[in-house]
Amino acid sequence: MPGKYDDAPLPFTSTAPLPTRRQTLSNNNKSGGSGGGGGTLKRGKTLTRPERHVAPVPLIAPPPTQSFSPSSPSNFNNASNTNSGFSDYLDWWKLWSYATTFWAPPIVLSWFGIKEKQSRQAWREKVTLCWIAIMLGAIVGFVTMGLQKALCPDGGSQGHLYERLGKNDLTLSISGFVFNVSSSKTQDNVDFYALSKQMPGQDITNLFLRSASDYPQCKATGKYASMAYCKNSTTSTTSASGTLPDCPLTKLGDSTYSALAIQNTSKIEGYSWEQVAALKNYLVLDGVVLNMSPYMQANPTAISGDEVDKAIRQVIDHQASSGKDVTRLFYHRKVLQDAIPCMQARYAAGRIDKVAPGCFVASLFLYTSLGVILGVVLIRFAMACIFNWFMSAKLVRAPRDLGRTAISPAVMPEGANLSVHNKTGTAPWSNGNSSNPKNKLVNGKKINGLNSSSTTLVNGQQQQQNNSEPLISLAKIGAELFTVCLVTCYSEGEDSVKGTIDSIASTNYSDSRKLIWVVCDGMITGHGEKQSTPDICVGLIDADPRFGNPMPMGYIAIGSGAKRENRAMVYAGHYVSKNGHRTPTIIIVKCGMPSEARDKKPGNRGKRDSQLILMNFFSRVTYNDRMSPLDYDVFRKVQTLMGVTPDYFETCLMVDADTKIYPDSLRYLVNCMHQDNMIMGVCGETRIANKRQSWVTAIQVYEYFISHHLVKAFESVFGGVTCLPGCFSMYRIKARKDTDNDWVPILVKPEIVSEYSQCEVHTLHQKNLLLLGEDRFLSTIMLRTFPRRKNIFLPQARCRTVAPDTFSVLLSQRRRWINSTVHNLMELVRVRNLCGTFCFSMQFVVFMDLVGTVVLPVAICLTGALIINSIIDPPKDFQEAIPLLLLAAVLGLPAILILITTRKVIYVAWMLCYLLALPIWNFVLPVYSFWHFDDFSWGETRRVEGEVKSKAHDDKTAVFDGTTVPLRRWEDWEKSRLRKLRRDEKKRREFERQFGVGFHGDQNNNSNLGLGLNPPGNGPRAAWTRSDYESDSGSVFGSEEDVWGAEIGGYNENNPAFPPPPIALSSSSHYQQGYQNGYGDHHNDDDGQTLGMDEMNAILDSGFDDRPHLNSNPNLPQSSYKSNSNIPSPLHRHQHDFTSSSQQYINGPKTPENMPTSSNSVSSSIESRPQGHGHTKRRSGGLNQQQQQARKYGPLGPLADNDQDNGNGNDTGWGSDFKGRKL
Repeated sequence: MPGKYDDAPLPFTSTAPLPTRRQTLSNNNKSGGSGGGGGTLKRGKTLTRPERHVAPVPLIAPPPTQSFSPSSPSNFNNASNTNSGFSDYLDWWKLWSYATTFWAPPIVLSWFGIKEKQSRQAWREKVTLCWIAIMLGAIVGFVTMGLQKALCPDGGSQGHLYERLGKNDLTLSISGFVFNVSSSKTQDNVDFYALSKQMPGQDITNLFLRSASDYPQCKATGKYASMAYCKNSTTSTTSASGTLPDCPLTKLGDSTYSALAIQNTSKIEGYSWEQVAALKNYLVLDGVVLNMSPYMQANPTAISGDEVDKAIRQVIDHQASSGKDVTRLFYHRKVLQDAIPCMQARYAAGRIDKVAPGCFVASLFLYTSLGVILGVVLIRFAMACIFNWFMSAKLVRAPRDLGRTAISPAVMPEGANLSVHNKTGTAPWSNGNSSNPKNKLVNGKKINGLNSSSTTLVNGQQQQQNNSEPLISLAKIGAELFTVCLVTCYSEGEDSVKGTIDSIASTNYSDSRKLIWVVCDGMITGHGEKQSTPDICVGLIDADPRFGNPMPMGYIAIGSGAKRENRAMVYAGHYVSKNGHRTPTIIIVKCGMPSEARDKKPGNRGKRDSQLILMNFFSRVTYNDRMSPLDYDVFRKVQTLMGVTPDYFETCLMVDADTKIYPDSLRYLVNCMHQDNMIMGVCGETRIANKRQSWVTAIQVYEYFISHHLVKAFESVFGGVTCLPGCFSMYRIKARKDTDNDWVPILVKPEIVSEYSQCEVHTLHQKNLLLLGEDRFLSTIMLRTFPRRKNIFLPQARCRTVAPDTFSVLLSQRRRWINSTVHNLMELVRVRNLCGTFCFSMQFVVFMDLVGTVVLPVAICLTGALIINSIIDPPKDFQEAIPLLLLAAVLGLPAILILITTRKVIYVAWMLCYLLALPIWNFVLPVYSFWHFDDFSWGETRRVEGEVKSKAHDDKTAVFDGTTVPLRRWEDWEKSRLRKLRRDEKKRREFERQFGVGFHGDQNNNSNLGLGLNPPGNGPRAAWTRSDYESDSGSVFGSEEDVWGAEIGGYNENNPAFPPPPIALSSSSHYQQGYQNGYGDHHNDDDGQTLGMDEMNAILDSGFDDRPHLNSNPNLPQSSYKSNSNIPSPLHRHQHDFTSSSQQYINGPKTPENMPTSSNSVSSSIESRPQGHGHTKRRSGGLNQQQQQARKYGPLGPLADNDQDNGNGNDTGWGSDFKGRKL
């Protein structure tokens, strides 16, 4: 017997060249007009999409494997061989880690319980990263505290080397050195006190008796070297023509100094250039100040033939007002150069007071650091203020230009799967192929003038009219874009989940434009909870009865081995908020494979997998790529709930299950997307809801605030917010180009989805990226893929979240955040084409953030040492106070920002709490995080009942070959669904012919009634059980007849027993009027048509060749409704549960008394509201008996009340005695 999927079209890799495509929108249709204004798409015809397996920018130490793509089975087959190939691959990072940990061989690590090869490698990489962090910290510490002392051994102050002339009293200089004369003995002919008072530090060398032996450098015969030193000198070889000094003091030497009671301070007498210029007969030779007064007094006239004398007199006579530097003059000629040593020894009075080279370098580095760091701090502060005050206000303005014509959301972007007959580029489900005159399916059969998708879309004629055109007036969509709100759940309690969903539903955003998308990550019961998280979530919604009880659908998950395959159930309905909103909601419950039934967390694959369910779905919808059974099931239910196909969704809001958003936040975020097409992601401000719960929450308030209003606000100016928090961020699914002529996929770009869905991670770096910080890594991927687009922060959009209230949970959370931050910044710092250049670029800012994060422990230690040292030894000058100025700027400017931003003094108190906890923030948490680089668990953040330690999502015991989950395009799934309906209907009729039609409580067993219905006028019909294709248990017949029957939900969303989905798109004038009225509720009064069951039966029976012939029975089957409300778990409700024959119907099943309803809300539900009607006011759903002869539906089809209509066409749709829901 053939296998289950033997006839499935296996995926293949195309070798065809990449197709080319011309401009989508012609120039003459770029503006004005409506969606049908004759616009054409100039698109190249492509049969299949080009290969989109573009290799992403490699991660640090990437494995030498191909990137994963769900469409490539070769990747499934090679997944098991990845480890063996990677184990033989050594790169520089591995070699470095081995070199760093050479002292720890594998046998030593095994003694400490590290036995697995990957664990040992992760440990080595952790030690290497810690070693790098220590080295960076040591460098920063040396530069901050040790550089000055190393370059300036005497303390780095110029006063330790020189003492400026005239600075200190009671000092004089001898041979260029400073002497302290405060305790000197006054001589009869020399008064040191008087000389010091006359000019502190003046040269008194000429007062001492000297001889030629004291200056062995002076051996020349010139006057400068051979003249006498004093009047009573007997050693001079030449006589002086002028006057010589008296020399009243004895010979220079230590004994003389002791006798005179003067002390040598070992400091050099320092002169400034101004002082040298002011002093008569002073020169500067190679930095040495020369006192030439004795020479000039002894030789008042020029000496003929003496070149040294000529040079001295030339400078003294002609450069009296300048610095009188003779260095260049003396070094120019040999004779003068030979005289330099003698002149510096005999006439030295000091030196030019200058900073030593080492001290100059240290001071230069210090002032440069001051300028750079203080500049960055001030620029951040100024930019944050500008953004908060001016730029952000423009982003939340309501969109203005909504009357222009642009490309329709139904048009697929370049590279999508298009038929060769598709000239407009629209998706197959949007009737884009209606231009084909034959209107044939793949098998060549007609469907009554409509293509295959027309049988699946409600209001088929209107959908064909609106969606088949490549151009659309933006007024039809309006100011409120179609937005999906993703809520990821794991182990949260009922209060958290309900609060989050209720806050989204309660926003002042039309229910017809938002879809709540909840993903429950496994059949998990949170710690201390009585119900599992899926039970809690499903119990919150009003399930749509047309979908019945869902069946598990397969999809390719994030995991290894057997964990790569998973199954999930899709619940669809509406959530009724406290303020009356009734919002379409789907809940995806990951239930796992049958083999996981005994596991503690069946179906759990992580938050990244929950996000990828949405990303993969919209990526496959955008490109018409091959869908999994889960994708196709979601497609049908989203379309039924919203009234449009999923390709109309342009934005995605991601919210955690413990976050509550403010009512205006969703509208602000969408307005921000409207303002600039280059914005691909935007986050709002996250505030702490439990700030006063404990000291742990108190120290986080200021940190949360400043990380948004200072860090993210500054990054928003450049459009480079490096981390969009997963608790509250909006991403753009796809963006229109500036010319409005094509789509650019953003969040669903195949490269982003492929890289974000990596399963095989080998290095510690990759594991920290993918297993700990999914949200930050997603922001990193988007910035790296679209460096010219923007991630921004919007302060007007706010939410509240529950922060960790115990230190253990905070420690676990910050460990993940810090490690993820380090590794993501390592990725971003390599992106060269970010905004800006050199140190004025986002790349430089990212580099500073990376270094600042790594050296946090050293920084807090240096801060403490600086404060203590400043208290013990206060700074004496500006240079010593520079570190204190930096500290004051770093800590003080955020406080000013808080006051001018919030105008709440209470935040100053929160800042004080944060400052007191600085050792925890900057030392305890980083050190703990760095040492746990190899810990990839979520720790205490989310605890599960009965769980000891969380494990990774892998199972090495099995190999996933990629063939167990069918992947087919929408056309193939739809064709199988129609065949299943047709086959099951034939089987049902054959069953009725053999066994009759009266069953399950039929009061009148008439074989001519069909489906157990009473003829018109013979009283109320009895309860009727659903047909087989309305059951999610699949066909009762053998699956061999259709291998895809088990992968298609057994429900029929087009069953006319239920009202059709809402008409989500309205006329341009209607939405323009609603926009002018300030985003009023957009009710839609357009009529549409849907195919009834009998018409569908006729289509199926006729083989899509002839027009359907409706049978004589105008009534349509109505499904029963179970009124029992005390079912143990909503996950185990069976759709065959039905009420007894005594159940009362009024044109359909009643709503139970305890069913919540809404009267003042904008809704897209199928429910009725007696006090206010939504946009589902008038729709066609079947044949009205009164209009049977005209063969057309009434305003509400089978829902119309004859006693109110009276043939005047003003039927409100509900009877006067209505008390609940009517179906």
